[in-house]
Amino acid sequence: MHFPSGSTSDLLKLIAEHPLAWLVNHGAAGFDATPLPMLAETDAEGRLVSLLGHCSRRNAQVAALRADPHAVLLFSGPQGYMSPALVSKPHWAPTWNFAVAMIAVEVEFIEEETLASVEQLTDTMEASQPNPWTVADAGDRLGQLLPRIIAFRAHVRAIDARFKLGQEETAEVAAELIAGTADTELADWMRRMNADRLPLPTTAEETLA
Repeated sequence: MHFPSGSTSDLLKLIAEHPLAWLVNHGAAGFDATPLPMLAETDAEGRLVSLLGHCSRRNAQVAALRADPHAVLLFSGPQGYMSPALVSKPHWAPTWNFAVAMIAVEVEFIEEETLASVEQLTDTMEASQPNPWTVADAGDRLGQLLPRIIAFRAHVRAIDARFKLGQEETAEVAAELIAGTADTELADWMRRMNADRLPLPTTAEETLA
């Protein structure tokens, strides 16, 4: 089944808002997976070319990925059940809306960038705080923690992004689903992906007129 793949900006927004991804690989011991926060890296044209992350050196995936660097990163964004109760159209059937991405990658371990990767992730996550915490604030504990982790860069080889957010519905049904969806983030994504065909919001002045 075909699902809308969205734009590069849609994919980057998904990763930025939901950076925790499953890193999945298959090694001699079978499949393995670890949830890890990832940061998108883009080229001069704004295209996603790699993702930066770090993990525990004791993670069994480290040895497996050194032997075979092929893996996938699974990102899951807003999602939810769409009930017929939200729609006035007779016989409309329920469905599930979602924003997800599977990115095939080749993992390169970059020990020399471990500290920088931790700093970059921390600075990104702390950016919205009134008094952002920095890695330097860890003090002497940083020297104990840093040797236990290793940075890696996941080079993008293929992207399968799927944004099923009401685009297949009529504009009237999409508007009803958005209005009735309790999850505000999901509703915002549905509104974003259907913005070119949804009716403009009615202002108070227009209502009175």
